[in-house]
Amino acid sequence: MDNGKIKVWDPVVRIFHWTLVATFFIDYVTEDELLTIHVWAGYVLLAVVGIRIIWGFIGSQYARFTDFITRPTVALQYLKDTLYLRAERYIGHNPIGGYMVLILLSGVTLTGLSGILLYGASEHAGPVAHWFSANNNAWEDILEEIHEFFANFTLSMVVIHIAGVVIESKIHNENLARAMWDGYKQKL
Repeated sequence: MDNGKIKVWDPVVRIFHWTLVATFFIDYVTEDELLTIHVWAGYVLLAVVGIRIIWGFIGSQYARFTDFITRPTVALQYLKDTLYLRAERYIGHNPIGGYMVLILLSGVTLTGLSGILLYGASEHAGPVAHWFSANNNAWEDILEEIHEFFANFTLSMVVIHIAGVVIESKIHNENLARAMWDGYKQKL
């Protein structure tokens, strides 16, 4: 397919992205009401993050961390240029998008790991249940606060990410959400 387009996002990146969207949404809306679904969505979420991290080192060009992680000064200049609506267009992730990938991966990972700990402490279930005594729930409240903090922090980063995608789409007159769906962007 040439018609002025280039394949940017490979299937692993796209499947990861939309699976992460779905599992984070499921996790966020189910919380305690549907605990089994919440827990399993969390496990899937952590598994796909693990795959994405590996893919960040061995994947296709635009999937690799080395393609989009820049010096902080480059990212700050890009943010400034974006605020003035004159940001340079990138085929892959732009410098701010690269840092957002790291922030979101970290936020989701910390949410998932704190969830596993909370599940062990509160339900005495899951892979770390043996770390917590059945009669001692001292950790439950602390871990619940930590888990909720990371979930809400990650959600706030998702909102900023979506806003960035909308702004970038407007600045460069392209549909970045569609590109993450079908994998193609206009050539430079």
